[in-house]
Parts: sequence; C-alpha cells; structure tokens
Amino acid sequence: MRIGLIGTGRIGTFHAEVLSRHPAVDALLLADADPERAAAATARTGATAVPVDGLFSGEGAAGGPPDAVVICSATSAHAGLIARAARAGLPVFCEKPIALDLPGTLAALAEVEAAGSVLQLGFMRRFDAGYGEARAAVREGRLGRLHTVRAVTSDPAPPPAAYLPLSGGLYRDCLVHDFDILRWVTGREVSEVYATGSDAGPVMFREAGDVDTAAALLTLDDGTLATATATRCNGAGYDVRMELAGELDQIAVGLDDRTPLTSAEPGGSGAPAKPWPGFLERFAPAYEAELDAFLRVARGESANPCDGREALHALRIAEACEVSRRERRPVAMTEIPGG
Repeated sequence: MRIGLIGTGRIGTFHAEVLSRHPAVDALLLADADPERAAAATARTGATAVPVDGLFSGEGAAGGPPDAVVICSATSAHAGLIARAARAGLPVFCEKPIALDLPGTLAALAEVEAAGSVLQLGFMRRFDAGYGEARAAVREGRLGRLHTVRAVTSDPAPPPAAYLPLSGGLYRDCLVHDFDILRWVTGREVSEVYATGSDAGPVMFREAGDVDTAAALLTLDDGTLATATATRCNGAGYDVRMELAGELDQIAVGLDDRTPLTSAEPGGSGAPAKPWPGFLERFAPAYEAELDAFLRVARGESANPCDGREALHALRIAEACEVSRRERRPVAMTEIPGG
C-alpha cells in the first residue's frame, strides 16, 4: 500500500516510524506545512516528502496518489483534510478530534457520509490490552452489575502555552479520551454530566480561559455512576487508569509497576523506579495496533473499529462538561445538539 501522512510533529513522526516498518506499506509519503520538519521525518523513516497538494494529486511522488491517508496535522486543519480525502475517495485515519466544535465535526462527517468513504479516529485506548480486558469483563458479566467507574488521566507537565488556545480545552483535548473509552468499555451512553475545573495552577491556563485540573460526574443510562478526572500538573508521572466496580468484583486498568503512585501505608509499595513519562511510551503498543487495524480497514479486510460517529459522541460529552462548568449546573445530554 501507498500511505500518505500529513503532519510530522511528535505523534505524526511516531506514526510515520510505525508505518515505515509495517509489512503492508510499500511507500510512505509525508507532507507538512513546515518543509524542514517534513525533511527531518523523512530522514528518520526513509519516506518521501511531498507538498500537501502533491500528496492528493500524486505530483512529486513516483507512483501517484496514496491508497489511504493518515492525518496528524494541527487540529484546525483536520476537518478540511478529512473532507478533501473523502472527496478523493481515500480512506482516512485521523488523530482526534475531527474538529474543535460540533458544527465543524458534523460538517466533516457529512462529507464522509456523502462520499461513502472511510474515516477512523485515533482513540488509541480502544487498542490497549488492559482496556480490552476490562471491556470483556464487563460484557461477560464477571463484575456483576456495574455500579461505579473511576477514570483518571494525569499529564506530568503542562503543554506549551501556545498550544492551549488551540487545544479546545482540557475536556475536549484530554478528557475526551476518557469519555470515549467509558462508552466503549461499558457499552452504555452518558445521560447527564456535572463538571467543574480549577485554574489555580500556572497562569497560562487562566490566560487561555482553560483549566489545568478538571473533574466530571457522569451518570450512565443504566444508572451507573462514573467519575473522570484530569490534570496537566501531575509531577509524579503520566497516569492513566480506569477502575470498574461491580457487585461481584472490582478491576483496574493501568495499574502496573510503572504507575506513578506511592502507597502511604506502612510497608506499602514505593514510587516506581521508572514511572511512565508520557502517552507515547504508555500507549506505544496501542498506537501500533490502531494503525495496523486502519490498514486492514483501508484494504476492506475488517470493519471500522472507531468511526467518526464515535468521535462525535465523545465530543458531545466534552461539550456538555464545558456547559456544566461554565453554568455550574448538571447538563442532560439531550441539551447538546448532534445526538
């Protein structure tokens, strides 16, 4: 297969390295608005650098346009690139989100549906072994009636200040992963949210109108209660976990010898010698698995494991949380358009 990849920042370069060694990829074309960054990525992967226009037209790359496209560009460009690929009839893998707002998301989905093309979203936790086991435990009834879910996402350090105004905020940029995986693991929909946040940390969050720490209480449609918390300021390390408690048993995802957690009990476990430093290290196998799945989807060999409508559901929950935080009240999901 010939794969085109747009955007060679940190995650784009990681994806390019994965694709460059995949046995199904014969040629890899890299495009970036910054030619120097694209050149650096091609030097690491042996790929061919092409302009974005050249990627879609096939100009500047022997062999013509790609068979499928992977989008890792700035978020503001996602929707336009998705629409362009859809009109060209190309299967697309796109890092979340489709867009930072519901109108942009719905417009891009309309383009995909009108073209009858494929769009897979990059919610990599669906491909993590622990989350997969948790899903099986819930679906097989091993926990009994599920009554409580606790989701945690903690970054070890804030992103650059310039990123914050472009990110969409902590709910859309970070907690959206928890909202997606909550639906995927439990098989239930969120019916109501109540969310709050704190901007008591670095001043750049207040300047961006964002929060550095957030918490949401989510009621699922079967009465299960879930909490989702996130922070940009977890100095102990990168911490992503989910706890699921039922009437028969309780399990945890993300609890291992690299979880940045120290027991306060006498004789309890100490701090890990090598805590997880970031998302690329923690979820490297999941990232590889989701790209492998996309290549199979693009070849027509398997069903889409995470289509654009799944991203829409997660974004609607994030939108509800933003309304709740701003207006200091519970928000029913029926209040959020796009359902």
